[in-house]
Amino acid sequence: VGVAMKRREFITLVVGAAAQWSSRAARAEVLPVIGFVSSRSSADSRYVVSAFRKGLMESGYIEGQNVKIEFRWAEGKYDGLPALVNDLIAQGINVLVAVGGEPSAFAAKAATSTIPIVFTTGGDPVKAGLVTSLNRPGGNATGISLMTTAPESKRLGLLHEIVPKAALTGVLINPTYAEAENQTREVQDAALSIGQRI
Repeated sequence: VGVAMKRREFITLVVGAAAQWSSRAARAEVLPVIGFVSSRSSADSRYVVSAFRKGLMESGYIEGQNVKIEFRWAEGKYDGLPALVNDLIAQGINVLVAVGGEPSAFAAKAATSTIPIVFTTGGDPVKAGLVTSLNRPGGNATGISLMTTAPESKRLGLLHEIVPKAALTGVLINPTYAEAENQTREVQDAALSIGQRI
């Protein structure tokens, strides 16, 4: 249910952005175009694309009939994302979907301040500077945060409740991840507040 709700919320955001351009596209008698960029590969993202198409269909948007989708895949090469986003913009997209984490969202936001952007991210989009606030994103970007990295204190707190007598807790953090420093600080602060050695 949680995954389905997230998919529905994401599709609702895309459809909301689509509402801004569908009447213009209808007058011009051309299909509106959704640009879809991901930092991942198409092979890794089959289930994401399937869910995306299904959600669009449930909202009345059928690829090839009343909407066109242009896909671009970075294959894990983050430095290639700006060129992929710029290529989509050159194709005349009406809305830009940026998935696969913050790198895609950052590339999208850096490339346009006018085309609506709908992103997914694992962290806090306010801290990352993608939106002004969660309630009122502002600008041309909005999205869904899965909050996979933000609640470090909550994770450590739950672990402490499960194993309250653990003398030492090990924490693994990828040092090349953009939020590694913040994650480390959050874990250290949380550990200090409950008296846990990490």
